Amino acid sequence: MSNLENIQPLENFDWDEFENGAAQGSKDTLAKAYDETLNKIQEHEVVEGTVISLDKKEVVVNIGYKSDGIIPASEFRYNPELKVGDKVEVYVEDQEDKKGQLVLSHKKARLTKSWDLINNAFDNDEIVQGYIKCRTKGGMIVDVFGIEAFLPGSQIDVHPIRDYDVFVGKTMEFKVVKINQEFRNVVVSHKALIEAELEAQKKEIISHLEKGQVLEGTVKNITSYGVFVDLGGVDGLVHITDLSWGRVSDPHEVVSLDDKIKVVILDFDEERKRIALGLKQLTPHPWDALDENLKVGDHIKGKVVVIADYGAFVEVQPGVEGLIHVSEMSWSQHLRSAQEFLHVGDEVEAVILTLDRQERKMSLGIKQLKDDPWETIETKYPVGSKHTAKVRNFTNFGIFVELEEGVDGLIHISDLSWTKKVKHPSDFTSVGAEIEVVVLEIDKENRRLSLGHKQLEDNPWDTYETIYTLGSIHQGKITELMDKGAVITLDEGGEGFATPKHLTKEDGSQAKLGEELPFKVIEFNKETRRIILSHSRTFEEGKEEPKARRATSGARKQNDTPAINNVAAGTSLGDLDVLAKLKADLENK
Repeated sequence: MSNLENIQPLENFDWDEFENGAAQGSKDTLAKAYDETLNKIQEHEVVEGTVISLDKKEVVVNIGYKSDGIIPASEFRYNPELKVGDKVEVYVEDQEDKKGQLVLSHKKARLTKSWDLINNAFDNDEIVQGYIKCRTKGGMIVDVFGIEAFLPGSQIDVHPIRDYDVFVGKTMEFKVVKINQEFRNVVVSHKALIEAELEAQKKEIISHLEKGQVLEGTVKNITSYGVFVDLGGVDGLVHITDLSWGRVSDPHEVVSLDDKIKVVILDFDEERKRIALGLKQLTPHPWDALDENLKVGDHIKGKVVVIADYGAFVEVQPGVEGLIHVSEMSWSQHLRSAQEFLHVGDEVEAVILTLDRQERKMSLGIKQLKDDPWETIETKYPVGSKHTAKVRNFTNFGIFVELEEGVDGLIHISDLSWTKKVKHPSDFTSVGAEIEVVVLEIDKENRRLSLGHKQLEDNPWDTYETIYTLGSIHQGKITELMDKGAVITLDEGGEGFATPKHLTKEDGSQAKLGEELPFKVIEFNKETRRIILSHSRTFEEGKEEPKARRATSGARKQNDTPAINNVAAGTSLGDLDVLAKLKADLENK
């Protein structure tokens, strides 16, 4: 009440006007005047306010508006020293919510200001301070102006980082290198700050380099193709082929990370800032240390280091290799893959075939450790000798067989059987099978053997010549039937052929497959191994007018000639008169 005692009445206040209702207008005027005393604020802007009260849950901030804003205390957790009267920046989210309350956010104010600062640093290429909070996949998380930015592992330093944890908790300088406004992602780099300095340093170092110069450096990275060496601010590459005079499958076999090594400059490119280094060039070439007494024809031992289809490379001493071509692995003329003879890691003995110290090339052979089988071919495989061979492969004209390694021969298809007509060698035997052969001919110069299989037996046609005489009749079975005729297997072992007209039976029907019938020999040729048979001739003999003797045209069929000649040869003089009369009657008709 003591405050009320000090209140003074308004001068010139018109109570009559107030009683007559004019007070409402004055009230509006007063409200307007009151509003004019408040700050003009807009939603979604950052303004400064004063903390007027705080507790563990809330912080009340006055921004000079008609109501105060309440902000969760958690947004000020980063500032444990906050107290009443402190000035803070807040973000106006809403002037009035459903309850008429002013809605403020300190966190969004910091974030908005931080984005402005980061964007400004990115646009102006400025350096920012950041606190490395923790490690994450592929890099680190850095707090920059309250925003979590990503620091890739490759952007921490110019040297590869093997222990990321040593950077956690450090405050470092960074450069904003990328911003994604849509997803609010920020990428920073510490490496970018020192690269400019390094570029100048690299130019200075490269400008003083010379080919052949020997420098000391530190192994900073090892890859599958070589080793990167730090030469004191500039990197050079030792290619895997320049690590050692011998073959190197993995650079780790020669060097390790952080090793101090001496290298020689092989080449460099000032514009591209690339330096080619060598390590093996600091030691003498192994070919220079090769035994001077080695010559063509000497035996030498080594280890197979590389296998290819065409041959194998053998290391006879570190850095010195010789090639064993696949053709020098076996006396066999048909080439195979080198993997069939040798494997990587095999210890072998070989013969030096060529040796070029100037070109640093050497060719070797292992078949030369054995005698050439063709040198004694006529003694070991004389003509007429019998042997067992292995079927290697087929052709349309015969079978290639192997008598021993390096000695091959050919059995022509005509030398497989005396009696059977072999259409293809695969019908007679199979690859890999063994077959008995006879040496028929030797061509030592061209390394060729002509072999036979049927020659293991006597020629049955010498016997058939006495059995299958013209006009003789034999029992046979039809074993194959085709359009042109039939194949007949005879009881004595021979095989003949009969045309369709000679397969006609006495009742007019045709003989069928599998039937056993008598057949007459109407043609025999030993040279072509041909026997022509006829079943119809076995019952046509004796008829008054055999079809085979008709002479309407005066001509005789060639196949009938031997049979008629054979009959004529066994007739008497009286029989000839009968034939003459028959001929006259046929001509008159």
